Amino acid sequence: MTTIAVVTAGLSQPSSTRLLADKLAAATRSVLPDVEIEVIELRDLALDVAKNMLTGFPSPALRAAIDTVTTADGLIAVTPVFTASYSGLFKSFFDVLEQKALDGKPVLIGATGGTERHSLVLDFALRPLFAYLRAEPVATAVYAASSDWASPGDLDARAGRAGREFGSRLSDAPVAASAGSGFVPFDQLLGAGE
Repeated sequence: MTTIAVVTAGLSQPSSTRLLADKLAAATRSVLPDVEIEVIELRDLALDVAKNMLTGFPSPALRAAIDTVTTADGLIAVTPVFTASYSGLFKSFFDVLEQKALDGKPVLIGATGGTERHSLVLDFALRPLFAYLRAEPVATAVYAASSDWASPGDLDARAGRAGREFGSRLSDAPVAASAGSGFVPFDQLLGAGE
């Protein structure tokens, strides 16, 4: 069975960040009806994340969340925008993962904020973060401003498209993984003609 970890960094309850995460998970489920989805609310792990950063040792609850993310077939990651970027709690959670924990993992990214002007956070903060972690974000990412919730038709369409891309990617993941990543290190390219 395909498994998806959903990491949401909203601070309020309920939060628009969690609502967007649920919307993206539902859109993915429309493509993969039997997918198993596990949601991780980082708000509930904030102290555990901070203690892990100080000590290097995760609590049992944080260890369970890390294991859920690292063993899942795919990841949906959604953050609120704070000071023109992802939240500190969101970044801190990904900082405590081992360096190669997300290698090749398909990721659907999303963000929420008060105004449409922050939508570039998807391409200028989240994509570089997941590129550094060597994860593989799908092409469509979803940003939801406060105004999107008043009339969610366009937001639903964007979430649907992202969910279809992510679901299609997950259904292809076993084939792609068995065929190799297609990545050739630069030093091997240099030696290829010798």
